[in-house]
Amino acid sequence: MTYKKLPYEGLKAFCTDVYYGYGFPRQESEEIADVILCADLYGFESHGVQRLIRYHKSMLEGNIDPKAEPEILFETPISAVIDAKRGAGQKMALFAMHTAIEKAQKQGAGFVTMRNANHYGIASYYAMMAAKEKLIGLSFTNSEAMMVPTYGRNAMLGSNPIAVAMPAKPYVFSFDAATTVIPRGKLEVYEKQEKPLPYGWAVDVDGLESSDSTRILQNIIHKAGGGILPVGGSDPLNGSHKGYGYGMICEIFTSILSGGPTSNHWRRGETSQGFIAIDYGMFGDKKEIEERMSQLLEELRESDKAEGQTRIYTHGEKEQESAKEKQLSGIPVNEKTEGELREIAAYLKLDYESYIRN
Repeated sequence: MTYKKLPYEGLKAFCTDVYYGYGFPRQESEEIADVILCADLYGFESHGVQRLIRYHKSMLEGNIDPKAEPEILFETPISAVIDAKRGAGQKMALFAMHTAIEKAQKQGAGFVTMRNANHYGIASYYAMMAAKEKLIGLSFTNSEAMMVPTYGRNAMLGSNPIAVAMPAKPYVFSFDAATTVIPRGKLEVYEKQEKPLPYGWAVDVDGLESSDSTRILQNIIHKAGGGILPVGGSDPLNGSHKGYGYGMICEIFTSILSGGPTSNHWRRGETSQGFIAIDYGMFGDKKEIEERMSQLLEELRESDKAEGQTRIYTHGEKEQESAKEKQLSGIPVNEKTEGELREIAAYLKLDYESYIRN
């Protein structure tokens, strides 16, 4: 599988025009494109332009409604439940996190849950929105069932990522991880690359570990059994029950509180999400709290290294460095993904080559 670097600004303009072509207003199209390309900048290929073909198909199938507008179904000064009306995941999630941030700025904390949404990209984008406003941000989403619970053989929970961000210097703390060993998008990347999965990532219909990315992906799509393992793998000895439990925590803050379907009853356009913003000024002087956080992160980075290692990273450090580098050098895109981008361009009558010329 070959990769080539495509210009960041060109890809962002392409994604913007794609969504504008679907019928979204220009500003919304730019905001959605920013979320999508942020994943590529951070190095999360599974959630970047690689996902565009799935969004495209969802548009054509009617599972994403470009005209949908969010509706607040229930609200208090610190909380809200939103119906996303099967709208674009990024658009609806931006609205939901803005709502949480506004409540936190007024009341100290904002808790927002949302149902009937679509895939929203990387969870950390929304947590970072809060951090940019000097707040702690959390973001959760459930998904199609793909996690096989500890000792199970059928997928029951989604990849159910949890993201947390908090201001710090010189790097914002930003943790974003699926509660499965890998997200579905990584299965898609391995399938495109025609690479076997490492053992310990997924199981077949009998609950036995498998390296066949295509078979695992098809089993998830057709609900035939098997799926991806929780963080910790298949055995509690290695912490399987912890990943399984984290997946349940995500489910509580998404489907359970919003009233949407749980992962095992998920259908396209019925994803549930959660967003939290917290003003840490409720706990004392914000500058002092941020300085304590920055000090801890610096002490972690400067602590003794294992033999042969030269650097300890704190969460979000690699992603923020990657973003700076890729904005200048370009986004690595594999040949199969680029073929999909050309397919989308042809459908919308866009001149693909004009976007990627350096």
